Amino acid sequence: QVQLVESGGGLVQTGGSLRLSCAASGTIFSINTMGWYRQAPGKQRDLVATITSGGITNYADSVKGRFTISRDNAKNMVYLQMNSLKPEDTAVYYCHGVVRTTYRPAVPYTYWGQGTQVTVST
Repeated sequence: QVQLVESGGGLVQTGGSLRLSCAASGTIFSINTMGWYRQAPGKQRDLVATITSGGITNYADSVKGRFTISRDNAKNMVYLQMNSLKPEDTAVYYCHGVVRTTYRPAVPYTYWGQGTQVTVST
C-alpha cells in the first residue's frame, strides 16, 4: 500500500507565493516520475509539472517561469514552489507518483494524493 499526502495549500493574494509538499509512504521500492496536477471547478485535471528520479523537469506552459518542481529522493518527497500566483491558478492540486512497490517491483503503478486546495484572490 502506498500513500501520497499533500500539504501547503491555502489562500493567497495575487502575486503571492505558496509551497506545496507531497510525502510518499508505504511499501515503496522506488519512485519514477513524480508530479503535480490541478483541477479547477468544472474543468479536467491538467498537468502542472513533473520531475523524474534523475531530476528532469517538465512544466505546463502556463506555469513556466513561475513554478518550480523539486524532489528529495531520499525522503520520497516532491515539492512545488509557486510564485507570482494568479487567480487562474486557483484549483485543487494533486500529487502524482509512478511507484514500484516492494511486493511487485517490476510493475510500476500510478498513485494520487487526495488533493490540496489553492485559492488565489484578486
